[in-house]
Amino acid sequence: MSGFPLKVFMAMNVFVIRISRGRLGSQLGTQTILLLHTIGRRSSRAFVTPIAYFFTDGFYFLVGSNWGKPQQAAWYHNLLANPRARIEVKGKTIQVEARPAEGAQYEFLWKYAIEHHPPYLHYKEMTTRHIPIVVLRPDL
Repeated sequence: MSGFPLKVFMAMNVFVIRISRGRLGSQLGTQTILLLHTIGRRSSRAFVTPIAYFFTDGFYFLVGSNWGKPQQAAWYHNLLANPRARIEVKGKTIQVEARPAEGAQYEFLWKYAIEHHPPYLHYKEMTTRHIPIVVLRPDL
């Protein structure tokens, strides 16, 4: 999915998740969806992105597959520029600190992600770029 249909789908998904307080739209197939609030690195505008997530060991993480496209997703660049963000999960808003996973942690999380959602392997085959994983640690 790309372009205008993707933008319409994402906007509708944000609406459904919000109006249902996460009871609808938060599960798409095998993936669970959260709403990621970021600040644009160039525009300073607020953005809300529905995105698949995983939760393990007390933290959330996102896989920056961007459906196998050659470029990184805008949300990834926004988190690198401003790692303080908010997520909405199951009707709750949580402040988080984002950072890219590296080394052994990356390998562990990549394996976890493909065990729970094998299509990430296909996305990896579709692109030559490194697919990042971003760890979101809740503020305590």
